[in-house]
Amino acid sequence: MLHTAFVALGSNLEEPLLQVRSAFDELNSIPETTLIKKSGIYRSVPMGPQDQPDFINAVAQISTELSPFELLKELQKIENNHKRVRKIHWGPRTLDLDLILYDQEIINTEILTVPHPGLALRSFVLKPMMDINPKLATPLNKTIEELFINIDCSDLKIIDNDL
Repeated sequence: MLHTAFVALGSNLEEPLLQVRSAFDELNSIPETTLIKKSGIYRSVPMGPQDQPDFINAVAQISTELSPFELLKELQKIENNHKRVRKIHWGPRTLDLDLILYDQEIINTEILTVPHPGLALRSFVLKPMMDINPKLATPLNKTIEELFINIDCSDLKIIDNDL
C-alpha cells in the first residue's frame, strides 16, 4: 500500500545547501519510495543555541510502501551517511531529516512522534509545506494554510525556488 509522507530537511554544517540538495536525491533512492515534490529551499536562523550558523531548510513529499518506522530507519541511515552527530539538542548538524507527516496517522512512541511535535510552530517547516500543498489536511484538524496563518516568517529567506 502506498503512503504519503512529508520529510523536513535541515543543515547548517559542511556546505548546508549541498547537504540538502543531496538529501533530496537520496530520499528518492530509499527502497519502495519515490520523491514526489520538493519545496523551495530557505535560510533560517537557528532555533536552538544562537552561536551556530544559519540553517538551510526544505520539505519533501514522498510516496512510500514503507511503514513509518521503516522509513524512520532509512532517514537515519541517510543522516548517518552525512556524518550526523547528535551532541547538543537543537545544535548544529550536517543533516537533519524529520518525518513530519505520514498519511493522516498519529503516532506517539519513544522513537517516533507524528505529526512532528513542532509542525504547527516552525516557520522553516510550514513555509516549505505551503510551497508543496497549502490545502493539505493534517491530523491536527487544520490545513497547512490554517497552521501557517499566524506564523512569523520574517527570519526566512528563500535561496532556491527550483520546485
